[in-house]
Amino acid sequence: MIHRWRWDPCISHSGPEVSTFIRDYFHGADRNVLLIAGAGFDPRAKVIAEQIAATNVPRRGIFMRENRPNPAGPLVSRASGNIEGLASAFPVHEIAQIQIFETDLAVVGGRNAAKVVARQNFNGVTDVVIDVSALSVGTSFPIIRLFVELIAKGLAPANLHLFVAHDPVLDAAITPIAGDTPGYIHGFVGGATLDKNGSAAKLWLPQLATGRRGALGKLHEFVTPHDTCPILPFPARDPRLGDRLAEEFLTELESAWSVDARDIVYADETDPLDLYRTILRLNDLRRPVFSEVGGSVTVLSPLGSKVMALGALMAALERDLPIAYLEALGYDLNTAVAEVAGPPHFVHIWLEGDVYPQPRPPLHNERTNAR
Repeated sequence: MIHRWRWDPCISHSGPEVSTFIRDYFHGADRNVLLIAGAGFDPRAKVIAEQIAATNVPRRGIFMRENRPNPAGPLVSRASGNIEGLASAFPVHEIAQIQIFETDLAVVGGRNAAKVVARQNFNGVTDVVIDVSALSVGTSFPIIRLFVELIAKGLAPANLHLFVAHDPVLDAAITPIAGDTPGYIHGFVGGATLDKNGSAAKLWLPQLATGRRGALGKLHEFVTPHDTCPILPFPARDPRLGDRLAEEFLTELESAWSVDARDIVYADETDPLDLYRTILRLNDLRRPVFSEVGGSVTVLSPLGSKVMALGALMAALERDLPIAYLEALGYDLNTAVAEVAGPPHFVHIWLEGDVYPQPRPPLHNERTNAR
């Protein structure tokens, strides 16, 4: 099948290549960086910032502090320490207080984060860096989408970089406290709520993750899919992770979701492009099959690894796919986790930029608007 996908090929780096890229690329005298990163308790919050600062590139930062109800004291203390480290690496910075919930617990974090970005002045900035390591999916995805749209209109710097520090052990030590109201991430409703898609065959692609049975159960009830294809990490840094997840979700796979073993999707835990391509293939294969019987809608739910979540993000951007998500009311952190994270696996995606030849394959909403 001949296809023209926007990020195939894609400029990306993985592992030690990321640190080399940072040293070589941002060391140039013609670079000027705006970094957007999380300013929470996650030990990975300042890792990328410190590497960029070591190049002495002209820079400023916007550090998002995600505020949730009744945060635990130790987490607040960790967040304060991370803010000090971020401020030291980026002396010119803004601490943006992002309220994730309204008083009635309506989710507004993504909208509030996008507002902070929308009022920025980008004069002189050549590269926007978004470090998703310590940002929630509900906050980072709307920011990234906004930049992609601004760049398309010539209203933001041309170069957009995504970084993540991946550490499965640390991810397993952080337990989200799921909220009660699932919904679509701000900017990622897709065609899920359109009347014309009311009879569409709905495929749900949930990313399975340890300790997220309750959240994914609520999302299943919210999405009400006709078919479910769970996503398991394989290959993974822990070779048994996929087996343990399949065992943890055995009831859902066999009963509640009625999943056939052939419906399980496997994606490389350390390569977002693997999942990106897989989602696009599935979406493209279903389109002609269901075109005469109401169409097809593919709904994503990236609740696991943030590396794999970036793959879901890229597919959602390209096809304007809806992303169903359950925002965390708070987090529990295993106190045995060190203050400073061990060596993580770095991933860099050069999402937009002058490195790509023009014209590029358009995004779905760009094609729609052009008609």
